[in-house]
Amino acid sequence: MFIQVEVDPAAAGDTALAKKLAEVCPVNIFEADGEGKAVIVEENLDECVLCELCIEAAPPGQVRVTKLYSGETLSR
Repeated sequence: MFIQVEVDPAAAGDTALAKKLAEVCPVNIFEADGEGKAVIVEENLDECVLCELCIEAAPPGQVRVTKLYSGETLSR
């Protein structure tokens, strides 16, 4: 894995945001669990293309993508 994706716990509980994250991610890193909360599909993390669609879809500061090889964090 070369990235780490984090969703703020409060944002992860937002069912509308969970659905939106699942819809915008082209490589299925996000899905909604049985309660509608956003969860990260760990086995898909290595497919990330760093498109930042998840970052743009979420409120500022709610989704962060960290490049583990450089330490750079993508967020807004």
